Amino acid sequence: MNRVPSQVILLSGAAGGLGQALLAELAGAGHRVLAGWHETPLPPLPEGCEAVVLDVTCLDSCSAAAELALARWGRIDAVIHAASITRDALVARQSLDDWEAVFAVNVDGARHLGRATLPHLAAQGGGHWIGIGSHAGQAGSAGQVAYAASKASLSGLLLSWAREFGARNVRVNGVLPGVLPTAMTAALEPAVMRSYAEANLLGRINDPAEVARFIAFLLTTGNISGQLFALDSRIHRWS
Repeated sequence: MNRVPSQVILLSGAAGGLGQALLAELAGAGHRVLAGWHETPLPPLPEGCEAVVLDVTCLDSCSAAAELALARWGRIDAVIHAASITRDALVARQSLDDWEAVFAVNVDGARHLGRATLPHLAAQGGGHWIGIGSHAGQAGSAGQVAYAASKASLSGLLLSWAREFGARNVRVNGVLPGVLPTAMTAALEPAVMRSYAEANLLGRINDPAEVARFIAFLLTTGNISGQLFALDSRIHRWS
């Protein structure tokens, strides 16, 4: 991986499986990470990482985290919105409360975190803003109507920000990591996980550490924005 000077990174969803892989990868690359967590406390953090209570459904909480990063290190170079939830159900059985809870984290959470950080990135001359999307947001997913709709909305949000902030050198991208062996998928039946693996050309699900390495690489780039990167081996439609 290309080396870049140490960056200050604000990460939401740091307690999740992908969040933990990101912390290990980013700290190993010498970056300083403000690791946001909400309901699940964080395990001991790698050197260079600090924890902050971050409820992305609350704009004030996002603003406080951004201000903490600025007070601690004087800048924010990158934001990674990895916080995400799902409340799986068929559309006829999807409760309004579950629908709103999914959108509150996956979409409004990104919007809150963006409002709290994008002006700082623009004012300092640029930076990275990365949202963790999903294949479901592009292809749909039976039984995941709220999750799929929220991830489609997130993609639209990220692409719009890429257009709005490109002139200020803020690079905004989405990463679609594929199915990962994390807490979000732990309750799925083995047959369901096998079906996900069989949908991939390589016959296997993805690895959080590999996704983290790709995101760390993306932070080394200077000329990539407005892209949605699908990281598993399902073939997506040409855009």
